[in-house]
Amino acid sequence: MVSLGMVLALVFIGVIAFVIFFQFIPFGLWLTALFSGVRVSFLTLFGMRFRRVDPRAIVLPLISGHKAGIKLDVNELEGHFLAGGNVNRVVNALISADKAGIALAYKQATAIDLAGRDVFEAVQVSVNPKVITTPKVAAMAKDGIQLLALARITVRANINRLVGGAGEETILARVGEGIVSTIGSAESHKKVLENPDMISKTVLAKGLDAGTAFEILSIDIADVDVGKNIGAELQTDQAEADKRIAQAKAEERRALAVAMEQEYKAEAQKQRASVIAAEAQIPLAMAEAFRSGNLGIMDYQRYRNVEADTIMRRAIAGQSDATPSPGT
Repeated sequence: MVSLGMVLALVFIGVIAFVIFFQFIPFGLWLTALFSGVRVSFLTLFGMRFRRVDPRAIVLPLISGHKAGIKLDVNELEGHFLAGGNVNRVVNALISADKAGIALAYKQATAIDLAGRDVFEAVQVSVNPKVITTPKVAAMAKDGIQLLALARITVRANINRLVGGAGEETILARVGEGIVSTIGSAESHKKVLENPDMISKTVLAKGLDAGTAFEILSIDIADVDVGKNIGAELQTDQAEADKRIAQAKAEERRALAVAMEQEYKAEAQKQRASVIAAEAQIPLAMAEAFRSGNLGIMDYQRYRNVEADTIMRRAIAGQSDATPSPGT
């Protein structure tokens, strides 16, 4: 006869087993998959718990793919999840590509997702092309007039080049470079204003989408504005620079002339000092001549007359240096 204690123990063990079962195996998710036509075993769900995989992140995309007619493998989805990928985004991309008739394999989709690109958005852009608007690109025509061009680029995602292909920034840079080159080769800015489509045709013919993750469908010039007269500004700046150079050279020549003038004045003062020193010796020499008898009083008187006559002549000529000699 079974005792009451044994019954209670069996009930307790059953409750524990029931709690553990529903803790590690999401029965409701398994039931949803079963009624959706997707068979996932209890062992698979139990193993996901130990591998730290969210069962809902695997089973729900699996159900969506099954309903869309896409064959998926649980192990592959789980492997992509463990690799850090977004399973739900990959499955949605596969469904969208299948409905749009775009060839997209599961491995290719997971590779795009692990590369950091939004594979679902890429499929949408491949079906519905997007428009990228460039900032205003400044370029100068040969006549020196600056033009500001705004372009709109219609692109479609290239699924086969999403992994390793350049992004939108490269497209914008290449188109901007093409706009600058086209405007720069124009003889006059008026030709560009008259035919703005010449920019789009020239740029589009260069194959700027090579090596990118997009295919350029069209390039449309939305707006072209006239900017500054760069040529005139450059000429003005050059003239100002030439003026400053000429002024610097003139100042250099003036400083050199002033230095030479100062040098000449110093030399003249030095010579004048020598003359004054020599003239200061004349009275001493005359006194010595008187003492030695080589100079008489009449000779000295004639010397004074000549000197007075010389001073008078200088005064009449307007010379300011008509000063008497030291002998007077």
